[in-house]
Amino acid sequence: MAGPLAVVLVSGGLDSCVVAAIAAGLGEAAFLHLNYRQRTEARELAAFAAIADHYRVERRLVVDVSFLQQIGGSSLIDPALPIPEEDTEGVPSTYVPFRNANLLGIGVAWAEALGAERVYIGAHGEESHYPDCRAAFFAAYNEMIALGTRPGAGIRVETPLIGLDKGGIVRRGAELGAPLHLTWSCYGRGDRACGRCHSCRLRLAGFARAGLTDPIPYI
Repeated sequence: MAGPLAVVLVSGGLDSCVVAAIAAGLGEAAFLHLNYRQRTEARELAAFAAIADHYRVERRLVVDVSFLQQIGGSSLIDPALPIPEEDTEGVPSTYVPFRNANLLGIGVAWAEALGAERVYIGAHGEESHYPDCRAAFFAAYNEMIALGTRPGAGIRVETPLIGLDKGGIVRRGAELGAPLHLTWSCYGRGDRACGRCHSCRLRLAGFARAGLTDPIPYI
């Protein structure tokens, strides 16, 4: 792949897989994965590795950010808190406090070290209930990057899915030939997806809207 180098945050989920496909189509990609002791950490890491292998990515970095679990405050990282199976008002318990700011900070640091100018993340419109997934957050973050990196670094966070719903993301992934069968989205299980958590329900609805069948196994 000839073209500018970009860092891609690849969780192993559907959205990050589609963003990886977009970035890989534009040039060389370096894949970054963060372990923060989420319930499905091992399964997400396996998905990350499979996606990176699919795109033959040589530059890949896995970083332990388990301090997020020490901080707590989220049902994704605290087994004492139940993962909700119904939509709730306001910010859901699956929100990890200021997670994306922390993850992007590592992505920007790696981009600066590599000489990359773009950091891709798979945030999208249907995640707007998470405050760090909103367009305004990323706009502000880019201002911070400009102030906090060396002169001429030119690093920016890119959110190519921000205006899409899940159905649009699935369709975009299918158009790009993204390996959606390698992805994992369930919040609570690593063997077969539960089909009941918010992430599973959003994913299933996206495939349904796109007129496609979700290729991963469900209980």
